[in-house]
Amino acid sequence: MARTLKRTAAFVALGRALTAGARGGPGLGARLGALPRMIKASASGEYDGGMRLALMTAATIYVVSPLDFVPEMFLAVFGLVDDLVMVTWLAGSVLAETDRFLAWEAKRRATIPGTVLS
Repeated sequence: MARTLKRTAAFVALGRALTAGARGGPGLGARLGALPRMIKASASGEYDGGMRLALMTAATIYVVSPLDFVPEMFLAVFGLVDDLVMVTWLAGSVLAETDRFLAWEAKRRATIPGTVLS
């Protein structure tokens, strides 16, 4: 059940991100530009996106790798469908995570060091 909700959230984020530029939200360029900062902040421990980045990296390796769990050579259409689902999930996850990261960055910039937030 939780897995289905996460998958649904990724697809919803993908749809929102594709239309966000027209509605005033962060565009695709801003999101792609945030990726290096997000990776750096996660690696330094400032941002809590480490596990999500690891899952996105694993999905990227799965799609790019010549070894596949469902080989395209033998199962033509079905072999491509699993890659398509993975790419769609990956795109939605990257968009959702960059949205979350950009919000985290904005909140962090607005916070004055040494103050207590309620």
